[in-house]
Amino acid sequence: MLELKDIPLFSKLSTRQLDELQGQMHIHHYEKDSIVFYEGDESEYLHILLDGVVRLYKTAPKGTQVHMHNFAAPEIIALFAAFEQIPFPATCEFLGEGTVGLLPLSKIYDCMKNVDFSISLVSALSKRMKLLANLLHKETIYSTEAKIADLVLNNSAVFERLKNNEIASILNMTPETLSRILTKMKKEEIITIKEHVVTILNENALRHIVETNCIRN
Repeated sequence: MLELKDIPLFSKLSTRQLDELQGQMHIHHYEKDSIVFYEGDESEYLHILLDGVVRLYKTAPKGTQVHMHNFAAPEIIALFAAFEQIPFPATCEFLGEGTVGLLPLSKIYDCMKNVDFSISLVSALSKRMKLLANLLHKETIYSTEAKIADLVLNNSAVFERLKNNEIASILNMTPETLSRILTKMKKEEIITIKEHVVTILNENALRHIVETNCIRN
């Protein structure tokens, strides 16, 4: 299991500071599908993912889940919510077994006296802003075809690790829609899929889909 020194945000702290924070951290172990926190919950702790993978999702008024992002250890979860002291904007669920460390926010504020820590914090918050902007762009601009093309271009290995219904959930579409578009891409000889391994045959066609939101006839 990872320790605080393995988290980039804390890497600039002294050994004494790290030891003090490590001693203040509460460790929680979770089973697969366990909920770390629900959308709307409040907390006085910084949640640090030390082991495993979690997914963050929002719940629509009709009860459907809107996938936001997956985080793999080592990572800090809900960074904005912690430092803005606002309710969690999404629900956090483990995809497998894992471990989360809880650090009292009061202890984190003490670390902000360290210039290097403050700089690392600003950098981490900036990365979250870019992540949020990218998510918003994909959800509001990309068509279903463009979402799939973007995934194939940038993370085709996900098809080897996850089932189609899990990938569809990440892309916020039905498994039937995912299957239909993948079949169309194979028919157009843009990709091939064999034993869950996706091979790109026409990268330019995939980029065209991302740029135009449609599959070229």
